[in-house]
Amino acid sequence: MTDKPDQTNELPVTGHACIQRYLKTLDGSPGVYRMLDAQARVLYVGKARNLRARVASYVRPTGHSPRIQRMIAATASMMFLTTRTETEALLLEQNLIKQLKPKYNVLLRDDKSFPNILVTKDHPFPQILKHRGARKRKGAYFGPFASAGAVNRTLNQLQKAFLLRNCSDSVFESRTRPCLLYQIKRCSAPCVGLISEADYAESVRDAERFLSGRSTKVQEELAAQMQAASEALEFERAAALRDRIRALTQVQGVQGINPRSVAEADVVALHMEAGQACVQVFFIRAHQNWGNRDFYPRVDADMSAAEVMEAFLGQFYAGKEPPRQVILSDAIENADLMADALSQKAGHKVEIIVPQRGEKAELVAGALRNARESLARRMSESAAQAKLLQGLAEAFGLEAPPQRIEVYDNSHIQGSHAVGAMIVAGPEGFMKNSYRKFNIRGEDLTPGDDFGMMKEVLNRRLSRLMKEDPDRDKGLWPDLLLIDGGAGQVGAVAEIMAQHGVADIPVVGVAKGIDRDAGKEEFHRPGEPPFALRHNDPVLYFVQRLRDEAHRFAIGSHRARRSKAMGANPLDEIPGVGARRKRALLAHFGSAKAVSRAAVEDLRAVEGISDALARTIHDFFHDRG
Repeated sequence: MTDKPDQTNELPVTGHACIQRYLKTLDGSPGVYRMLDAQARVLYVGKARNLRARVASYVRPTGHSPRIQRMIAATASMMFLTTRTETEALLLEQNLIKQLKPKYNVLLRDDKSFPNILVTKDHPFPQILKHRGARKRKGAYFGPFASAGAVNRTLNQLQKAFLLRNCSDSVFESRTRPCLLYQIKRCSAPCVGLISEADYAESVRDAERFLSGRSTKVQEELAAQMQAASEALEFERAAALRDRIRALTQVQGVQGINPRSVAEADVVALHMEAGQACVQVFFIRAHQNWGNRDFYPRVDADMSAAEVMEAFLGQFYAGKEPPRQVILSDAIENADLMADALSQKAGHKVEIIVPQRGEKAELVAGALRNARESLARRMSESAAQAKLLQGLAEAFGLEAPPQRIEVYDNSHIQGSHAVGAMIVAGPEGFMKNSYRKFNIRGEDLTPGDDFGMMKEVLNRRLSRLMKEDPDRDKGLWPDLLLIDGGAGQVGAVAEIMAQHGVADIPVVGVAKGIDRDAGKEEFHRPGEPPFALRHNDPVLYFVQRLRDEAHRFAIGSHRARRSKAMGANPLDEIPGVGARRKRALLAHFGSAKAVSRAAVEDLRAVEGISDALARTIHDFFHDRG
């Protein structure tokens, strides 16, 4: 792969003349090209089987859509990367689009990872749990599921069916009696030896077979065991097996569509209307429907369905493993090339099909109906949101409706485990990918100092913005700051903004008002008297929703931090104490607290604990005071 940047030193020209200059430097190699404006911002990233031929197509003065004409007119320079193959160019193109987010490309804005179910393999009694992100832990992964809710529902029923543990290893090792999950028949209590390792392993195998699509076989075996238990007059065991079969049936029932002819596929359907697009993706794994997710890529009105679908597939699978089949509602121009690229990424053959009849066509029709309905709802909500943003601008004296609102709140209990939270809203509602939490780190803060906490949060936020978007051309800077609080909090924020030289972002504090009743909020702006909105003003309800969302996110972040601190096992932090030695210490002393109180001589008595390690453990707790 070679890079051919612009090497000309002539006076800058734009448009067709600019593009014409590059033709003499190009050959027929495959590769990726970038079109840049006068400020060197990337306008467009494209791939080509033949770079010279592709760039030459832009030199023609006619035959372009309005979008392409605008792009050509703004082009002041170009960059090129040649590749060995067109497939390599396609993969590189999609990586650059994700990284650079060019103005004239189709952009997939929702890029969250999808959750999986993980059955661990690093413990004698495997754990079943929800997993998101890189697959670093040893175990069997099943997914992706469309949402956390789909995973949680499935896990809930699998617990009932197979009685597998979901507790962490540290909790497992410290148990001395069964927990509540055992009492409600959702765990077989391996932590206290109420099931043998062999029997538990058999339950794990059954769960993996079910998640792999061999559910009928599992249910047949459970039914046979239930019949045998009934004939042997073991009615309690028979009832337990009946409940497990019922749980498995319920998993299949909530999945809705369970296609017989499709074992592993993503069903991708696109609906476009009024310059907007919705893509619905249904995840079919092991002949089971594991949920669906809708996406709203950024498009222009003159883009074709084939162009949008191809761009979506490239970006969607840039960070996700493709299934064996990708079933589309609309054909794409370079299907063979895309299939080859996805096959290289997945390490197995990936087939791209556009079915015309049969069960696969029915799956596409269902996904297409969902896409059409989802886009209609979104367009309706967007119109209402635009009206509220206009009202907000009028109420707060803004020059224009804000496109990015950042709302801040703090949460703590008497200063402990303090967390600052930022939520973001815009024309399309809450932008949850942009939410941020701030673990308050200031050591000089007085516990419960809300003003000091707000200063720390805004100082860190503005410092990051200065670093990541110094020219304010990436859309990261807010048009309005809403602060949960009154004049004091607003003054603290204004002080930090002045220190950073930021004077053009409006700040409004939302105070509870008289009797702290919702509906009597007062609004504070720097250097101005407080004011209120009328009780039934839709803008007031909108601001309340924004504040409540920030409050919800702040409380949730605080609880997560507090829970993590409360559930942490101090033995995990001691150098040289791994899982085996931790189990030995807990088995000998009964709890981490008892270990912390033990003398060096007592620690030496534990199997696997040397003299040096006993001294290390003792010093660890002694230094803590």
